[in-house]
Amino acid sequence: MMNRKVYILLALVACVSMASAQTIEPVPYGDMEQWVVRIIKESGIIGGNTRELYCLGKTDTIRRNAAYDYAKSGCPWSSSNAYAKVVGVEKGACTMRPEKREDGGTCCRLDVELQSVKALGIVNVSVIAGGSLFTGRTLEPIKSTDNPNSNIECGVPFTRRPKALIFDYKCKVSPEQTMTSTVGGGKPKTIQGHDCPKAFILLQYRWEDADGNVHALRVGTAMELFETTVSSWQNGHRMEVHYGDITKDPYYKPYMALKTTEHMVNSKGKVVNFIEEGWDGTKTPTHMFINFSAGSQEAFIGREGNTLWVDNVKLEY
Repeated sequence: MMNRKVYILLALVACVSMASAQTIEPVPYGDMEQWVVRIIKESGIIGGNTRELYCLGKTDTIRRNAAYDYAKSGCPWSSSNAYAKVVGVEKGACTMRPEKREDGGTCCRLDVELQSVKALGIVNVSVIAGGSLFTGRTLEPIKSTDNPNSNIECGVPFTRRPKALIFDYKCKVSPEQTMTSTVGGGKPKTIQGHDCPKAFILLQYRWEDADGNVHALRVGTAMELFETTVSSWQNGHRMEVHYGDITKDPYYKPYMALKTTEHMVNSKGKVVNFIEEGWDGTKTPTHMFINFSAGSQEAFIGREGNTLWVDNVKLEY
């Protein structure tokens, strides 16, 4: 029979091994406690309003109409907030902002909003905009709304294999099965469908060919839709990362499919579209794309009033 002291020692070793097997690491600035405030003065022709745009990053206030250099900020996060300069007209958009938590500290609030632009006092453009927070950068100034995905560099360099994405959240979600569409401009239309907040982390293996084209494989996936209102904070919510081809797994949902509309800046400094060409869980990732959004639909479609609050973003290893 095993000596009792030896048994206790082995049990303690096993517990220590299990504890050491799990490591939780905060994503930089994921505690939502530091913010940059950008003061943007809009063009007089659309009212000359002053807008406050918010970025996660080392606390600062910037008072000028200028592109924000996410690449030099030292922060992996960007958002739907953006400074636009279209044919000389300057405007700021803000659907992501800090908000105080009821139990202390600061969180990130993301909203789906119908934003209208007035020229000479007349509303001539209305756009449904969904607030999002993501790892990557917004390529400012925005010069056109023709292809909104081309204004976003999705993901940041990353070579590790986390077990899970962990974060705090709550959300407000309309139960209505209708949405607002402003695709193509003109008067907003009511269409059928349900919009709700989402969160995901994608691990990708990307490479560039001799012509500057970027290719990608999906290495790891964790994705969730929040389809009903959750009024109280869900602290430490855990989304497990699934590696490799998950299309035959019970976990898989159609919204987890390979992506085809993402962009990045290649080695030649050109913004290029890249497509996830397959699944390969054996690869070491080159990029990590985390995204929290108040809506789950394509650009310019959503349910006004939906809101997602996020805080304390971490990775489990």
